[in-house]
Amino acid sequence: MCRLYVLRANEPTRVECSLVHAQNALMAQSAGDSEGLVHGHGWGVADYTDGVPMIERQIWAAYDGEHFAKKAARVYAHTVVAHVRRATVGLPSIENTHPFVHGRWIFVHNGTVPDFLKVRDRMIDELDPLLRNDIKGTTDSEHIFYYILSLHLKHPDRPMMHILRQAIQQIADWSSEISPGRKVGLNMVLTDGEQLAGSRFGRTLWHLEREYTFDCPICGKSHVHHERGADYRSVEIASEPLTDENWQEIPDSHIYSVNADFYLLTEPVY
Repeated sequence: MCRLYVLRANEPTRVECSLVHAQNALMAQSAGDSEGLVHGHGWGVADYTDGVPMIERQIWAAYDGEHFAKKAARVYAHTVVAHVRRATVGLPSIENTHPFVHGRWIFVHNGTVPDFLKVRDRMIDELDPLLRNDIKGTTDSEHIFYYILSLHLKHPDRPMMHILRQAIQQIADWSSEISPGRKVGLNMVLTDGEQLAGSRFGRTLWHLEREYTFDCPICGKSHVHHERGADYRSVEIASEPLTDENWQEIPDSHIYSVNADFYLLTEPVY
């Protein structure tokens, strides 16, 4: 179990309230989510500067000290990915802390693959040999990341949304064969700063779309240095609604992407 947050916007946007100050900000969820679970085994926040991923990861809890809040206050970007971890596969360590990065690609995962070591035996043969050597940790999440990238290398012209569908179907099939009756959790986000795709599969997931600039109900200020005459668009995605605004649930067993016009598109996995 983990909790994640994603922003994709057509103008640089501040996310401090979503991560720190909102009624159910990601930092609050790290101390206790809607089910009362604590996600205290590390945190990470990533954005892009001139197309280059900028990531800070720590192995302590987001709610423990000021580091998470200070990082959140500095982020002002088109694309932001954040994650707080509750370790299920792989001990707490910096190598096992999300987001994972390879080149421009950033990846986070909420969920668990049952009996992962047995699933890993099937998955490892499908990984590109060069990518296989880049795996640093022991999580199911990092292995899934490199499995998806391996599929992308084999089919570079296919939309990443469809690559995710193929990966989910295969991992679910492996899991069903190895652990019949046990549910696999594959809420995932993958982005290179321009493309953004993800999934809801076995865990909760919500989104909020905005078509205009606004004064934040939390801090009372605008999160965007908006140019007059421009049309602002943004999509926020989170494991749980962060504010009292009109968050919408993403259907389970669905993949999604944020298109070039910054609208959320969804399709069923099966």
